[in-house]
Amino acid sequence: MTDGAATAHSRPAARRLFAAATAGLIVALLAIVLAGLGSRWGWWHFRTGFLILRWGAYAALAAVALVVLAAVLRRDPGRRRALLTAAVLSLTALMVVAVPWNMRRAAQSVPPIHDVTTDTDAPPEFVALRERPGARNPVEYGGPEVAAQQKAGYPDLGPVVLSVPPAAAVARAAAVARDLGWTIAAVDTAAGRVEATDRTRWFGFYDDVVIRVTPAAGGSRVDVRSLSRVGGSDVGANAARIRRFLQRLITAVP
Repeated sequence: MTDGAATAHSRPAARRLFAAATAGLIVALLAIVLAGLGSRWGWWHFRTGFLILRWGAYAALAAVALVVLAAVLRRDPGRRRALLTAAVLSLTALMVVAVPWNMRRAAQSVPPIHDVTTDTDAPPEFVALRERPGARNPVEYGGPEVAAQQKAGYPDLGPVVLSVPPAAAVARAAAVARDLGWTIAAVDTAAGRVEATDRTRWFGFYDDVVIRVTPAAGGSRVDVRSLSRVGGSDVGANAARIRRFLQRLITAVP
């Protein structure tokens, strides 16, 4: 086969590979987006969503392999443009792969727990939210083992003291929870307790929060506990939620 014939033969093959790579990338993008949203909308179980996420990453990697092969096959003057297209598609595919890869890395970098609190010795207790729809994880705290894992993974978490009376602290805590978009389940000023539910944006996991306010020297002590309804590990979501709440609580205008 002459060089010209080889070049002519390579064009349609390269085009088919580029088309297959593009289709694979579109499938991968849809898988990444819908893996979580489908779980949130009730189309499938969240574990199915995780599986879709994994296969979406595989599809993206397959697209990278196809597009590289297509660029190699091009032997005509359009090869430079093919290489540029391959680079763009490969970069997009790798960005898709980065989503589940970062989730996996985050999961491996935090304790495999789903119950986080600022007081591991006497965690705030749920009252209004003891019965939680669809919950697989109990409201009873896991004890010293969970506490030890939390202290090792989140040594920075602890209560905050506000220079206001308990009643004012409860009102401020409830206001901050509402500002964060949480659904308030109960506000008991006399007991010094606020209970609320938050929902993650992507997969739509429901996590429940109880805020406990007690008198302290100079004002009020605020403790928080965030508990996932399902899953063995929260991938750091509960600790991040508590940090976000306490930061907003401290800076909130009285």
